Parts: sequence; C-alpha cells; structure tokens
Amino acid sequence: MARVISVANQKGGVGKTTTTVNLGASLAAYEKKVLIIDCDPQANTTSSLGFPKDPARRTLYQALILGETFERIVIDGQIDGLDLVPSDKNLVGAAVELVSIDNREYRLTGELRSVRDKYDFILIDCPPSLDLLTLNALAASDSVMVPIQCEYLAIEGVSELLDTLMRLRRTINPELAIEGILLTMYDDRTTLSKQVAADLRSFFGAQVFETVIPRNVRLAEAPSHGMPVIFYDIHSKGAEAYMHLAKEVVSNVQKRVGPGAERPDWGTGAAATAASAAAGASGSGSGGSAGPGSV
Repeated sequence: MARVISVANQKGGVGKTTTTVNLGASLAAYEKKVLIIDCDPQANTTSSLGFPKDPARRTLYQALILGETFERIVIDGQIDGLDLVPSDKNLVGAAVELVSIDNREYRLTGELRSVRDKYDFILIDCPPSLDLLTLNALAASDSVMVPIQCEYLAIEGVSELLDTLMRLRRTINPELAIEGILLTMYDDRTTLSKQVAADLRSFFGAQVFETVIPRNVRLAEAPSHGMPVIFYDIHSKGAEAYMHLAKEVVSNVQKRVGPGAERPDWGTGAAATAASAAAGASGSGSGGSAGPGSV
C-alpha cells in the first residue's frame, strides 16, 4: 500500500511544488510507482509536468465536489512509473463548496482508498494556506514533509506550522507523522544559509533530512520546459540533490517495520520552543543575501 506524503508549509515560495515534482520523478527513477496529486489551485505542479491549461481536462475538483472516481481523473505523467491527478483554477471554488459537505475534511481520504494499492508513494502538493484543501490532504496522509527555505523569515513560522500540525493530529488525523524537514534554496556561499541549517539541525536533529536542496539555476529553469530537473539536466546539483532525497525517503520507509517505528515526533510545546529558539539564534548571526546558485 502506498505511503501518502503531503508536502506542506503555510509559507509560500519555499519549494513545495519543486519538491513534489522532482521527488516524484526521482522516486519513479528508482522504479517506484508514484502518484502526484496537485492540490493547489495555481496548478503549478500540473504545468511543471508539461500539462498546459485545458478546460476539458478532469481535475481534482471533479473528484472532491462532483464525485468523479480517481480512475477517471488520473492521467499519465509522461514519465515511466509516474501518474498525476491534475489541478486547475476551479479548486478555488472547491475550498468554498466543501464547507457545506458532510465529512468535508475526509473527501480526499475516501477517494484515495481506490488507488492506494496501485502505488508505492502518493505525493500531495498542498497550497500555501491552511484551508479545506490542505486539511483534506493532511487528513489523507501518513506523513507530512515540510520544506523550509534557508532564510531567517522562513524559520520564524516553523513553530506556528508545527503547532498547527500537532492540533491536526489531535482532531483530524491521529496517525499523521512528520516525514521530515527539508532545507531548500541552500546557498553555501552565505553565512545565513549555514546558520539557519545549523540551527534547525541543532534543535530538530534527525527530523531534518540529511539531503539539502541547493539554490540552483537548473531547478528554476526546468518547470518552464514542463519537466522535472532530472530530465532537464541530470548532471545539475539540483537533480543530484533530489535523487539523494528520494533515496533517503525510500530508506526511511524500509526502516519502518511497524506503525510504531516512525521517527519520533515532538510535542506541541517542544516544537514551538525549539523553533522559536532556532529563529532567535539565526537572527543573532550574520548573513548575506543569496545570489543565483551554480549549475
């Protein structure tokens, strides 16, 4: 049965879509069967995989609101082993229409039951807000991956995000685990990136992925060509990083021998305290502005 991972952060511009697309493609390259669900009305994941806007295409909206089955919505992601549930702007309306529907937080959970046995991994790209679309994604997930940009303002919101996740665990999905914190847009030429990374590792330890995603020109260019970076430039630092991340994710799944074997999670209070301390520590360090990364 597939492991369902939401890629979520209430802050925008931290690399959620980039991570979803490139992690999914990298897992497929490791011969894993992957389904990507674009849960963001901006549909950037859909376009990043080479699918332009098409009003005739069935999307996640039809599944959540009109009761269409996933079998009729899933499309070939144009990559061996990778499928896609596309999105479009109609999902903006879904966030409103879901309000009056019974069990509104679990619509996606019900839809996934019919396809979970067909995949090894299901990745959900969440919108940068805690609306009903994100709640549906988190309710349906086994775990959540949190991309965090290596800048001071990005880690300021970590305590709020983790506190929110702990509340969701108590009320909506008691089994929701933290897949890991992913450091993105890392620039090893700046003191700030190094300081933020060091602080997060100091406070969250093994919860932070060993893999760090660099600030990389090829990663930024790939979506405009409608393909993951491993197909755009396999030799780029960005491609290498996401291949390493995929290997780490697969390794973590293999280490789980039962429901109690996940990485340890932290309590709400501890998360808030640690994140606040990390933000304070980074604020006291010196930093530099991050420029465009090397290829």
